[in-house]
Amino acid sequence: MPEASFSRGAQHPPTAVPRVDPPPSAPRATTAAGPAGLLASLAPLLAEWLPRQRWFAGKGRPITGFSLVSATELLPCATTGTTPGLLHLLIRAQQPEPPGHRHGSGCGHPRGAAASDCYQLLLGVRPALPPPLAPALIGRPAAGPLDGRAVYEALLDPRLATLLLERLRMPGTLGPLRFLREPSAAIPQALAPRLLTAEQSNSSVIYGDTFILKLFRRVSPGTNPDLELPLALARTGCTRVPAPAAWFEAAPPAEVAGPRSDPFTLGVLQPYLAGSTDGWQLALDALAARGDFTEEAHALGQATAEVHLAMARALPTTVLRRPQIEHLAAAMSERLDSAAAAVPALHPYRAALHAAYEDLAALGRAGRTWTAQRIHGDLHLGQVLRTVQGGEPGAGAGESGARGGEGGGGGTGVRWSLIDFEGEPSRPLAERRRPQPPVRDIAGMLRSFDYAAAVGGHDSPQDWAGRTRAAYCAGYAEASGADPRDEPELLRAHETDKAVYEVVYEARHRPEWLPVPMSAIRRLAAARP
Repeated sequence: MPEASFSRGAQHPPTAVPRVDPPPSAPRATTAAGPAGLLASLAPLLAEWLPRQRWFAGKGRPITGFSLVSATELLPCATTGTTPGLLHLLIRAQQPEPPGHRHGSGCGHPRGAAASDCYQLLLGVRPALPPPLAPALIGRPAAGPLDGRAVYEALLDPRLATLLLERLRMPGTLGPLRFLREPSAAIPQALAPRLLTAEQSNSSVIYGDTFILKLFRRVSPGTNPDLELPLALARTGCTRVPAPAAWFEAAPPAEVAGPRSDPFTLGVLQPYLAGSTDGWQLALDALAARGDFTEEAHALGQATAEVHLAMARALPTTVLRRPQIEHLAAAMSERLDSAAAAVPALHPYRAALHAAYEDLAALGRAGRTWTAQRIHGDLHLGQVLRTVQGGEPGAGAGESGARGGEGGGGGTGVRWSLIDFEGEPSRPLAERRRPQPPVRDIAGMLRSFDYAAAVGGHDSPQDWAGRTRAAYCAGYAEASGADPRDEPELLRAHETDKAVYEVVYEARHRPEWLPVPMSAIRRLAAARP
């Protein structure tokens, strides 16, 4: 199967899932995006396999069809022999629109088209799978260019995962794919790969306890913040965030290509910090030991402020004036109304929560302004890592997607790093890249302290969370010169917005956890400044 037949990156016509061939009304596949019949032969297998993946965003909605954005052979899918092939695909999964769907958040599909998200797949191809790879099997196509061969999740194959690292070590272009590397990054050869099995919205491969490769599964045109922000921070000298060593991207599909179209960010290779522990586990360990977490929270507040200050230096900022503040408050109110319609438990608190947003809008009408800048976008205890310097890792240290930079500060003998700057993956990329008030990150971390206190079983969870929240804000103020508690209307509005989101999430996915955000709702409803 020649490489050229896969690596053009052009549009493939839509393919209905139940059919082996495209419907008669659709044009048949051509070699512009892969051999004829490739997608049609894979569609039945993918329709069954994709919804079982943790990173698939369309759970609960039927897949009505697929279309192929690009197909590239990273390793030839030979028809004979035992050498595995490696096939890179970008595909759209077409599904009925969910409530509130906004066009443009998927793979550049045109307005008016069926809702679709674009997914990155790495498929291994072998005549037969060795027993250790049996769990990776996706299926065997019944027709097409891969007829009868085993198609499987390539990241579970050490040989293919190693090839992906080699592509990142050696920059260049292959079809629509472009591999890039920071000139100063030293990436050794022959680093043993292992796929992280923890539930994530993407996929991560650790290479020899030296690097970690994060592969974005649902992709959109534009630079992913998890590449853009760490690169910008590294160039300011900020060591709180690991600097990307290499990354790869894809050219935009033909329908959105143009003089100003942006590529898709597909994956980022960053340093892996073995022995680090995420903040969530540290907080739970402290709670289990009936210990205090204020010193760690204070240092974490300092680290957060340092990153915010560095982002403000590295990237443009803007000023939120009355129109923007009123729009922000109105959007929060709209989300509250939608949440209350979905979760009746919010009804008794709607008036008080709306008042929190109205207080924010009133400040805008009175002439108050705030600076907006790039932020983390989804900050919580699971997105921060602590490393013990000059000693053994702390309790619970392990393989939690550990990444970090070097350098001192942030507490005696410890170092906090911030990771995963992708933002909330469910939001459109353009929205995640928009400047926002830094207090949004702060509110996310404060809510995370509440969750830890509740899950950790503290006798007085609100007291523990209150002390920890105060320590975090004090650390932030010490490093930034601005205490978020000095602007209670802004902080309360953002924390309320976050708690409302949590209520909906828990009601839908973890009803047993609903009391955690509802406790915050009651507190925030009674806490008008």
